[in-house]
Amino acid sequence: MTAREYAIQCIKDEAQAVLDLIPKIDDNFDRAIDLMMNCQGKVIVTGVGKSGHIGAKIAATLASTGTPSFFINPLDVFHGDLGVMSKGDVVIAISNSGQTDELLRFIPMVLHMEIPIIAMSGNPQSLLAKYSTCHLNVSVKKEACPLNLAPTSSTTATLAMGDALAVALMEKRHFQPQDFAMFHPGGEIGKRLLTTAQDVMITENLPLLSPEMHLGEAIILVSKGKLGLGVAVKEDRIAGMITDGDIRRAMEQWQADFFNRIVDDIMTRTPKTVTPQTKISEIQKMMNKYKIHNVLVTDDTHKLLGIVDRYACIL
Repeated sequence: MTAREYAIQCIKDEAQAVLDLIPKIDDNFDRAIDLMMNCQGKVIVTGVGKSGHIGAKIAATLASTGTPSFFINPLDVFHGDLGVMSKGDVVIAISNSGQTDELLRFIPMVLHMEIPIIAMSGNPQSLLAKYSTCHLNVSVKKEACPLNLAPTSSTTATLAMGDALAVALMEKRHFQPQDFAMFHPGGEIGKRLLTTAQDVMITENLPLLSPEMHLGEAIILVSKGKLGLGVAVKEDRIAGMITDGDIRRAMEQWQADFFNRIVDDIMTRTPKTVTPQTKISEIQKMMNKYKIHNVLVTDDTHKLLGIVDRYACIL
């Protein structure tokens, strides 16, 4: 086999391992969700080695989707970190064999504190499964590793089960995009979901026209505005809008008569508008849907407050 063929087989094996989890989603999964939903404290994820790395990612996903969660190495518990745990917490303990010594030595402490344990292992008969409140079976038929030794399919399956928990909790909690943004305020997603039109709109030197203005004069103002548009205003209210495209089409249609025409002849009378509180994420959807590059920001009386262009939405 070539290197490419080995890669393809690896992906197939891991994909199959994930699909094989579906029949294993049973009452234990429902119990795990109930425990996490009703958790009054924190969800503490723990594991050793590769399981620990997967556990850290699961904890991060849970924390970013509304479930207070963090990862702790069971080895650190023996050196003072047990103080982070308290009654009301829930522990997710991960071990493919379910027999990892360092993890099993941690379990009696958790049981003594009467903290429920959600076990994730590939062995439903293991000691970890035996002492858990509920057990999530993440067993795989084989590892993608050609020696069937290195954790590959098993870690992928465990990670998928962790994602399944996070997604199910999001649905149960009716987790919304704005909630996601609250947990990602510094990232691109957070900026898109939290930033509003009033935060990015252009308010100075707006290309304002009158409906009666001749198109020759309007071209100059549109050009100076550098937004590719002009807003027709009448009695301090938006009457319509013209764009570079409108002007080009009008020139092609009327040619020499173009300069005798006025803004009212070509303007769009119902341009797309938003409120100052409209989120940038919604404005992006509007621009993509209608294939436009700008929206007008207005108040309740249809007075122009500013303009948001496509570049302002790139955060």
